[in-house]
Amino acid sequence: MKKLNVCVLFGGVSPEHEVSLRSAESVMNRLDPEKYNIYPVGITKEGNWILFGGTDYSELPTGSWRHHPGNRTAAISPIRGQGLLSFEGDNVVRERIDVVFPVLHGENGEDGSVQGLLQLAGIPYVGCHVAASAACMDKCMTKLIAGLTGVRQADWELVTREQLRSRPEAALDRVESRFAYPVFVKPAGTGSSVGVSKARSREALLAALENAVRFDRKVLVEEFIDGREVEVAVLGNETPAASVCGEIDAGAEFYDYETKYLTDTSTLYIPARISEKASEEVRQAAVRVYQALGCTGLARVDFFVGYRDEQVVFNEINTLPGFTSISMYPKLFEASGIPYSELLDRLISLALEARYAQ
Repeated sequence: MKKLNVCVLFGGVSPEHEVSLRSAESVMNRLDPEKYNIYPVGITKEGNWILFGGTDYSELPTGSWRHHPGNRTAAISPIRGQGLLSFEGDNVVRERIDVVFPVLHGENGEDGSVQGLLQLAGIPYVGCHVAASAACMDKCMTKLIAGLTGVRQADWELVTREQLRSRPEAALDRVESRFAYPVFVKPAGTGSSVGVSKARSREALLAALENAVRFDRKVLVEEFIDGREVEVAVLGNETPAASVCGEIDAGAEFYDYETKYLTDTSTLYIPARISEKASEEVRQAAVRVYQALGCTGLARVDFFVGYRDEQVVFNEINTLPGFTSISMYPKLFEASGIPYSELLDRLISLALEARYAQ
């Protein structure tokens, strides 16, 4: 069987740059070399594209990949048929790419930006297409669309950067008129809990909002839900399927960036410690939200399940979830009978299917 040429994009101009490097290391180490020729293309924090000249993907998390002597400046051409271009002095090397796996998290990688480039280039790619990527990345848009599904979600209030700077007391009053403390404060357009805070007082709320507007001009303030953090992985195009449910016990105030990636305080439970009835409700709700937002390929859908009544409450959706060795998405499907390498095969097949179904 002819090998497929797979371009793996990683890094990116995003606060989640380092997470992407770790995810890409795991992905490329598990792509079957008998099936795929891998073209690793890293995007630096400054926005430079580099075709990585090495084969030791452990160089990615350390950052040393940027200085490999075999590196070449690279680009994906928006002109159909040109594929991946790399540059050796005055010479241009052109590689045909069958599929792109954008292992990019956050802005400029998960928000429809790179998906638009690949759409123009006519290259199939893993994951959601432009509109779904953009809608899922913007938590306000996600809330508005998910609200039409009938799935319960946490109540929320929008605060903009301009409102906070021009009338901060009015913004605080508006939030306090709707919610009791504690509340969660989230930038509208980040993942991996970047910029997310839990506020227990007016002073803490102001500090949380000021921190959040560093990352986005729109900020969501959400009611506190007293429940377990439950996640489910979804896979598919026209007929998506949900994995078993997993639960995260953060071992901290909440599952923030530091708890996810820098400490070992959190504990994962697969399956989640909820009833079979609640688990099925979560899985069905995940597919409804996934389809309403127009997702294809993959997404991880996050919920709260109430401690007392097991009420299922939608939290958020992530269209390019982490693929590190500790990430929930591959772990959930492994527990559902799909090993990591087979999962990658399926994602690539779904990318090709979505492209040629258009």
